[in-house]
Amino acid sequence: MAFHMRLSSSSIKLPLSTNPINPSLSPHPQPLQLPSLASSSSSSSLCSKSWNFFLSGTLSLALSLSGVGSAEGKVGVNKPELLPKEFTTVIDVAGFLSDGQEKRISQEIAALEKDTGYKLRVLAQNYPDTPGLAIKEFWKVDDNTVVFVADPTFGNILNFNVGASIDFDVPRSFWSRLAGKYGNMFYWKEKGEDAAIESAVMAISTCLREPAGANSCSEVK
Repeated sequence: MAFHMRLSSSSIKLPLSTNPINPSLSPHPQPLQLPSLASSSSSSSLCSKSWNFFLSGTLSLALSLSGVGSAEGKVGVNKPELLPKEFTTVIDVAGFLSDGQEKRISQEIAALEKDTGYKLRVLAQNYPDTPGLAIKEFWKVDDNTVVFVADPTFGNILNFNVGASIDFDVPRSFWSRLAGKYGNMFYWKEKGEDAAIESAVMAISTCLREPAGANSCSEVK
C-alpha cells in the first residue's frame, strides 16, 4: 500500500491514486515525486490519493510507505523535536484540544484499535509548525492506519491518509462527506477546531466499527 500527497516534480510522474482528498483543494493535482523510503509488497499495487500534510502553503507533502517527497523548490518539514517524548496517538502541536478532549480522543482510539485492529492517529497542526515526516516512523504508519491531520491552512480542516486495508473496506466517498460535514470553514469557525476534530474522530470510529458491505459507512454520524 502507499500513502501519497501532492507534489510537483520534473522527473517522476505517478498516476493519480484513488483515496479521498481534501475537497477544499484544487481538482487538478500536481505530479508526484517520491524517493524510496521503505519497501512494501502492496505499495506497488495500490496508491492512496493525494492528501494534505502541509509542506507548503500551496503544495502538500507526500508521505507513503514506499517513499516521501517534498514540493519542488520547498524543503520538506521534518521536525522530530515537535514529537512528544512518549508514544501517543494524538499529537496536538497547534493547541486546539484541551487536556480532557485529548484524553477522550485517545481513549476512543485505543478502544477502536482493540475492537477492530484499525489504527487511527490524529495530528493537529498549523503549518509549518508540524513534526512533518517524523510522524511516519513515530506512528509506524501501515495498511491499517488512518492518519487524520487537522490543519486549517487550506480552509477545510479535515485531511485523511487512508491505509490500503481500510480503503478496501470503507467507501471513499465517506471521507469526502466527512470533510464536507465537519471540516468546512463555516463549521469549525462557529463550533471551534476542537469540535471539528472530536466530531470527526467519533464519525471515523463509528464507521470503522460497521460491518464491511455495500451500505457500510453510508452516513456520517
